Amino acid sequence: MRKTIAVTALSLLAALIVSCSKKPEATAAKALPLTEVKIEKVAAAPIDDFYEATGTVRSKTTSVVSSRIMGSVIAIHVHEGDRVRAGQTLIEIDSRDAIAQLQKAQAGTREASDALEETERNIRAAQSGKAAAQANQTLAASTFSRYKALFERRSVSPQEFDEVQAKFRVADAEAERATRMLSALEARKNQVLARIDQAKADVSSAQVSASYARISSPINGIITAKQVDVGAMAAPGAPLITVEDDSHYRLEAAVEESQIGKIHSGDQVQVRIDALADAEIIGHVAEVVPTADPASRSHTVKIDLPNQPALRSGSYGKARFASGQKQAITILTRAVTERGQLVSVFVVDESGTARLRLIKTGKSYGDRVEVLTGLSEGERIVVDRVEAISDGSRVE
Repeated sequence: MRKTIAVTALSLLAALIVSCSKKPEATAAKALPLTEVKIEKVAAAPIDDFYEATGTVRSKTTSVVSSRIMGSVIAIHVHEGDRVRAGQTLIEIDSRDAIAQLQKAQAGTREASDALEETERNIRAAQSGKAAAQANQTLAASTFSRYKALFERRSVSPQEFDEVQAKFRVADAEAERATRMLSALEARKNQVLARIDQAKADVSSAQVSASYARISSPINGIITAKQVDVGAMAAPGAPLITVEDDSHYRLEAAVEESQIGKIHSGDQVQVRIDALADAEIIGHVAEVVPTADPASRSHTVKIDLPNQPALRSGSYGKARFASGQKQAITILTRAVTERGQLVSVFVVDESGTARLRLIKTGKSYGDRVEVLTGLSEGERIVVDRVEAISDGSRVE
């Protein structure tokens, strides 16, 4: 009862506003031929219900390029809006320090290589010396054995035996010394080989550091931001250029907690993007973020969008998630008249007179809009040429 009184009061208010805004002569009833006005009977019908969420278009892959070395920026080869390919050089950084380190490492490699050559020569000489000492040791041992036998038969004097025995001991010591020297040189060679490996590693590290002076794009895409200019100091980790993949975009929509359980990965979603002149495109749910934003109590749903040349990060969009069917009254959008914040339609009474009535609309369904209050089933409304009709006009 209160709802009927409120609707009637709003209708009287709308009629009063319309009548006050017109001149006295314009309030007279204006008869229009029946063929010029189209009338539709209001009826409830099952419609696909949906939940609508707003969101922002973002690239599926966004790379913020930064430097890995400290240095002054000496060249920037791109600008915002430029299209780049993976591996293309974007920025050059002063690499004199890295080049100096590379030269130092290369010099260390050459020095270690020279030391290796010298050590190998010494090893070859030590091997020869060891062979000579071992041969002398063998001869001395044989001589000592013979003299020992002769000495036992008292065929040689003690003086001669002592001399042979001393030579044997000297030859044995020389052979042992040659062996120890060869072992020391081989250990020295291993140390030099380790120095060479270290020097090669230093060269590789210096080459990598020098390569960091040329910063390349990691992906194919478009330059969306440039945070540095020539002459600025690039620091490790500081953002320099932002590149985004412009072939794969997503709509990141904020969905209320009460609706998140109805949405699943792979679901088809109707999407409208302002940048596409409200053209409707079909997306698919790619990801449902399980955690909610504690401030808004909403979840982020990421919707993959088809490739559209006009899509750009930051664009505003709406996503419609299907949620079943319901009975509702819908009317053609062109039948609705809007004056400021007042929404109304012309209802045709039993006498064929058009009466302005305020209504409350809901969701839009293509060229039709849902009516929440103000109309009942069986009533007739004007759906064509509403701009030529005023409250009280005879339409049939």
